[in-house]
Amino acid sequence: MTASPLAQVKDRFGSKDDLVKAVRDLAGDDLWLDKVNEDKGLERVSNAKLLHLHEVLTAVKDEFGTRAKLIDAICDVEKRKDPGYRERLERYPVPRLWDHYRASKKRA
Repeated sequence: MTASPLAQVKDRFGSKDDLVKAVRDLAGDDLWLDKVNEDKGLERVSNAKLLHLHEVLTAVKDEFGTRAKLIDAICDVEKRKDPGYRERLERYPVPRLWDHYRASKKRA
């Protein structure tokens, strides 16, 4: 049985504030589209979502480094060169791009 999101946060980060800080450190301009509500911020996001976001951002940063390189990898895997497709991908957040890349890689 897996641990609850709260237990995972306490084991891996110590507190939710430390997890939020870790996500903010990973979410620089090269990886992050800022779509967070400014009034609420990341502090109000659930532990499960924050853990998932941290895992995705870590994986993308380790494998690609930036969103642009991830988008390039998606275009290469799908053999798409048209600028309209790339422009549409640039509007997607990193978790959606990561899922799209993994699915495209599986299909190829």
